[in-house]
Formats: sequence, structure tokens, C-alpha cells
Amino acid sequence: MTLLTKLNDDMKAAMKNRDKESLQVIRMLKASLQNEKINLGRDLTEEEELTIISREMKQRRDSLAEFEEVGRKDLAEKTKGEIAIVEKYLPAQLSEEDLREIVKNAVEQTGASSSKDFGKVMGVVMPQVKGKADGKQVNAIVKELLNQN
Repeated sequence: MTLLTKLNDDMKAAMKNRDKESLQVIRMLKASLQNEKINLGRDLTEEEELTIISREMKQRRDSLAEFEEVGRKDLAEKTKGEIAIVEKYLPAQLSEEDLREIVKNAVEQTGASSSKDFGKVMGVVMPQVKGKADGKQVNAIVKELLNQN
């Protein structure tokens, strides 16, 4: 089942259940996928779909941080609900231990020895964890491990 088919099925279910919040988020996800499909002029690959869903998740996490920073609890709660819905369409998230192991392997693979090699390590790690880990968390772990060396 393609992601678009799953979104359509979930959208129908949300309509039947009168779940306005889920319906709104699903429609936004679907619109993002369809816009990208139109821009490319072809069907999206699974990796491209994952990239788009990950982008939507990142936007919501960034919004959540901003809402919490300025004390807008109402908008923060709404955004938390949206994040929970978007998470259903992402692969299972990696644990911190798994993420650390991937980063350690990337450091060894690239021969990174200082924070100057940050870009090399991130270039190896990010394709492996795409959609499975938050970029900020990956960034923090890479910096931490490179600063230990």
C-alpha cells in the first residue's frame, strides 16, 4: 500500500469518525505529497515520500518549540496532537543507543578525529537515519562524540 493510498484511507476514516484534527493534518500531508508530485512531474519514490513527511514533522517540532518558548500552551497542545498524527506515517524512531551506535560507526568509517570532520560524519549518518531520527538529536550526538576525541 502506497503512502498516498494509506492517507486516503485514513482520511475517509477520519471523515466518518468526524475527527477534524486528524482530517486536517492528513489533508496537509496529502497536499504536500501531491504538490511535490506535480513539481517533479512523476510519481514519488518511497524515499521522497519519507523526506516530505519528515519535513512536515520537522516543521511541527520547530513550531512546538516556538510556541512553548513564548508560552502559547493552546497552540503547543494543538501542535503536539498534530505531531502524534504525523508520527503514524513515519518509520519507527531509533532509540538513542541505536543512534549513538550508528554515529560511532560513521566516525570510525570516516576516520573523523575532530569537530572539523562534522560534515563528513553527518553525510554518512543522515542517509541511514532518514525519517527515523530527529536531525537535532543526530547533530547533538555527532558533536558530542567528535568533541570527546
